[in-house]
Amino acid sequence: MPEITVRVKTWPSHGLHVRTPRYLRGKRGVIERELGRFPNPEQLAYGLPAPERKLVRVRFTMAEVWGAGAENPDDTLDAEIYEHWLEADEG
Repeated sequence: MPEITVRVKTWPSHGLHVRTPRYLRGKRGVIERELGRFPNPEQLAYGLPAPERKLVRVRFTMAEVWGAGAENPDDTLDAEIYEHWLEADEG
């Protein structure tokens, strides 16, 4: 399977129940694997109809997440993020 690079969207989320960590927004990572489809928890939190969305595990390097201040830049962090928070990374 070819490596798929994505970027986490930077949508505003003031006052919303968001499951995507703020520190990962705008960061690039690689899809490590797909985890399945689940009801969108951002809508479930408000008792709204929650269509199923694909959940994927995305791997980020510490250099990408923390920049020049990363203590171990090649170490990685994995996060489970719903597909609607991801966009293809063009470079």
